[in-house]
Amino acid sequence: MSLQEYEHKLSRLRMNIRGGVGSEKSPHKVAMLLALMDLVEQQHIQRNQIYFNQTLRAAFTKHFEQLATPKDRNNPHLPFFHLRSSGFWHFKFKPGKQDAFEHLTTASGPGVIEQHIAYAYLDDELFEYISHQITREYLKSALMQNLAADARRELLQTGKDAWDWLECEAIVQDYFAMLEQEVIGNNYSKAAHRRALQTKLRNRSEGSIEFKHQNISAILIELGQPYISGYKPAFNYQRMLKDVVLAHIAADLKALDTFANAASKAVEYRQNAVDWNSVLDRELPDRIPQIKEAPREYLARKANYAERERNNRSLGEQGERFVLDFERFRLHQAGRPDLAKEIRWVSNDDGDGAGFDIQSFNVEREEELYIEVKTTSGGKYHPFYISDNELAYSKDNEAQYCLYRVFDFRTSARLFQLEGAVDRHVNLQAKNYMASFGER
Repeated sequence: MSLQEYEHKLSRLRMNIRGGVGSEKSPHKVAMLLALMDLVEQQHIQRNQIYFNQTLRAAFTKHFEQLATPKDRNNPHLPFFHLRSSGFWHFKFKPGKQDAFEHLTTASGPGVIEQHIAYAYLDDELFEYISHQITREYLKSALMQNLAADARRELLQTGKDAWDWLECEAIVQDYFAMLEQEVIGNNYSKAAHRRALQTKLRNRSEGSIEFKHQNISAILIELGQPYISGYKPAFNYQRMLKDVVLAHIAADLKALDTFANAASKAVEYRQNAVDWNSVLDRELPDRIPQIKEAPREYLARKANYAERERNNRSLGEQGERFVLDFERFRLHQAGRPDLAKEIRWVSNDDGDGAGFDIQSFNVEREEELYIEVKTTSGGKYHPFYISDNELAYSKDNEAQYCLYRVFDFRTSARLFQLEGAVDRHVNLQAKNYMASFGER
């Protein structure tokens, strides 16, 4: 659900009316949601788990006293209970208590909450919006209903000419729409998307839109997700743009499922369809800033595209077949058909423990070449996994080692080569540890 849809919901809460129709509205739900926003901002609440504890009640009381009339009573259990009608406020029940709770029409006191509810939680995307200052202030204004729509939109800007949240949201949604088509193999027109997108933005040039697309590519690479390979990543992105991407990922489970399924799908490599003269890409990826995954709890529950590709045996096997055929082509072109006959598929013949996949030859040096193959259906900047054993082998055999990175494999497969120790070319992040029971 988009930010504007939540703005609509928060500005139209189902409120209790004091004294019947036409009378004043009770401030309880507004005070509860403002209290929640305060606690998120102060980092008292860091996970999407809202406990009915003294900290929440104290924050509620602060806002309630500012909004209430003498007729209102400080009963935080009531909005905690009745926000369930909002559609975005949900409960984690204590064991065996759900059926009894769902038959209740109200909470007679705090004990009702404490007896039945472990904690409340929001829609993932709404919690993400509340976690960012700009969108949190925007939603606060929706709760208070005392600002005009144009004034509320000004809260979403970080500078006079900066892209505001709604513009970022529009371009992120459009990018994901194109990416989904690319991942599943459908044709689409970037120019048509760009023209349609311009009508939703504030007089943005095509160059500005293209650069924002590149920014989104960079963010998705950081998050281990596929990106549109035609948009080379640009990492000096607007911080708000990353927040918008994270919010979109929290909301759009369907897109992530599509990406994950594509990463897990078996592949069919057709040797005769390859133009071997155009396979080698001699332009290596630019060195980019250290990639750090965002510490978002919800992302741990989402499919990691690079991890799925790593576990896709079909993709890995077909990528190695592709490199075997490329090496045979390369050695034939170098006038060494004798060496082409001696290439060995080591990982297939001897298993995965050798530290490399293919034994080929360096014609100039008249020596063996040890090749590790990493294959992706994504672009050339997409992260890959390498084991401790593979990394150590690249260091111990630096003069005879080369990693072949195969990319765009499902569409028009190409590769580039990283010679020598792998850590000279890439940033490495520890992902796994071996746990043993030995003494420290």
